[in-house]
Amino acid sequence: MARPREFDENAVLDAAVHRFWLHGYEATSVRELAQSMGITGASLYNAFGDKRSLFRRALAHYVAKSFGDRVDRFEKLVPRDAIVAFFNEIVDRSLSDLDRKGCLLVNSALEVAPHDPEFQETIAGVLVQVEAFFRRCVAAGQASGQISNAQSADDLAGILLSTLLGVRVLARTRPERALLEGLLRPVYALLAAPTT
Repeated sequence: MARPREFDENAVLDAAVHRFWLHGYEATSVRELAQSMGITGASLYNAFGDKRSLFRRALAHYVAKSFGDRVDRFEKLVPRDAIVAFFNEIVDRSLSDLDRKGCLLVNSALEVAPHDPEFQETIAGVLVQVEAFFRRCVAAGQASGQISNAQSADDLAGILLSTLLGVRVLARTRPERALLEGLLRPVYALLAAPTT
């Protein structure tokens, strides 16, 4: 008969996320993961499989808690406000990140995805979801007259996605509020509906 797990799965996944986030996939050993998670190596393998399988689970856990939670909160707002609130939270989180960890998804896109087709597909899929969130906001804002129709919703969603990635990468080396908010002002200007 299998023994019940003697740990809180969410808590150990949080610990794995933190370890991968601080050190990246390649530089993190299974021993370090188990130690960070407060479980034995055998428990790690029994519960999650190998390091790759654990990374897959940790990345999904991170996306659900960060992006999924953010979308749930902000999609209830007026469309343009949802976009601004999304970016304000990203800037605030980037500036309060004293370890300059950045975004685990973006870090993984740079470190793991170029060399691993499975993770490339997984990460690309999440970025498609992020872009879809922006597209829904833009399309709703254009329909209500709150966001400019000068550019298509697809094009504006792509600009918002690339701005998000740029902010997340730049904040790791230059976490300066004026710089990051300065990147956003011209993007918000693109969204602004013409005043009559």
